[in-house]
Amino acid sequence: MELPVTAVDGTASSVTLADEVFDRPYNEGLVHQLVVAFMANGRQADAKQKTRSEVRGGGRKPWKQKGSGRARAGSIRSPLWRGGGKIFPGGGENYSQKLNKKMYRVGMRSIFSELLRLGRLQLVDGFPLEAPKTRALVGRLAELEIPAGNLLLVVDELSAELALASRNLVGVEACEVQDLNPLALIWAERVVLTPDAVRAVQEWLQ
Repeated sequence: MELPVTAVDGTASSVTLADEVFDRPYNEGLVHQLVVAFMANGRQADAKQKTRSEVRGGGRKPWKQKGSGRARAGSIRSPLWRGGGKIFPGGGENYSQKLNKKMYRVGMRSIFSELLRLGRLQLVDGFPLEAPKTRALVGRLAELEIPAGNLLLVVDELSAELALASRNLVGVEACEVQDLNPLALIWAERVVLTPDAVRAVQEWLQ
């Protein structure tokens, strides 16, 4: 399968795409599992409840053991009291999900194949920027006739100029092949790769 490469100077070229990576059936269930696992693995369990030993105060016995007519109590931080600790405190949960490498690669192939079928995958000759200016990147995208908005730029090696120029553009993300993830690919309305990035993707997923 051949995919043309868009160049500013109009030079005609193409890249051969491996069918093992870019011509696979779409597995919706597996892709959903990839996205859920990716989001779960990035989740932090910051919420934390305290046991009676962790709640501040309560070191002194509220009243003497006998003679008051009230139920015996040893601490005002008992779980039975308002403001006391929790008997079974929540927090510290592990939300991570494990996916083996084979499943992950099959799911990523499925995503790339579907992007190609939907016309949301495009190849360009590169993003050479002389300075880390957002205006320069906007001009480059206009020359390549690439509409901005939910745009993912994938390169083999992310230059400092491209990283700084893309950071102030709303809806435009730039990353290296090694930083690709299923959520970013699904989020993007258009995924733009360089020929070197395509070769790196095929080497990774084949």
